[in-house]
Amino acid sequence: MSSLFSNLNRPMKRSYKLQRENMVDRQLKNRGITDESVLDAFNRIERHRFIEESLWDRAYNDSPLPIGLNQTISQPYIVALMTQALELTGEEKILEVGTGSGYQAAILALLSSQVFTIERHGELAKTARRVFESLGIHNIALRVGDGTIGWKEYSPYDGIIVTAASPETPKSLLNQLCEGGKLVIPVGGESLQKLYLYTRRGDDFDRKTLCNCAFVPLIGSEGWNNDS
Repeated sequence: MSSLFSNLNRPMKRSYKLQRENMVDRQLKNRGITDESVLDAFNRIERHRFIEESLWDRAYNDSPLPIGLNQTISQPYIVALMTQALELTGEEKILEVGTGSGYQAAILALLSSQVFTIERHGELAKTARRVFESLGIHNIALRVGDGTIGWKEYSPYDGIIVTAASPETPKSLLNQLCEGGKLVIPVGGESLQKLYLYTRRGDDFDRKTLCNCAFVPLIGSEGWNNDS
């Protein structure tokens, strides 16, 4: 998929390149991320480009960071864990719910054929789109809307990643998976959740627990409402 990323081969600042390499070695490899294509994507995508410049020195720490509007960019390990769980080969069509900074979408775009991503905050969507353009990423479609109901027009999807926590798993998202498709989503209360991996088997869905986690709430008709 490298031809879709026209600006990723430009010279990189040495300091941030070294920080990315340290992030991959210490935070990802040491914690069980073994998919070489995922590790390569984290080396190539510049996380600092997705946050305010005042936070660049913290960009490669293993922690979430604020991006405005009470939203965060997830810690690198969680992004890697969710991405690895999809077992991507490069040909998949992926749906992301919760664009946020755009970092997760950019990682997915390197590893799949097409990414569709939905963000409910127009301001965040505008910023993410600008970063995609600056990096020369051309295989991401982004729209503003209610991600809990998915993006039915382009379904079914080989994989779906939800980057905010839902009280229950939205049925609309499960229904938009193709046969064998995988959904990764945090489910639980507003302060603590479990990260689940669903795999579609006909009309049934296998479910595996990946870890405990803490995400911002997923707001929408099949998630939390604004008054919860």
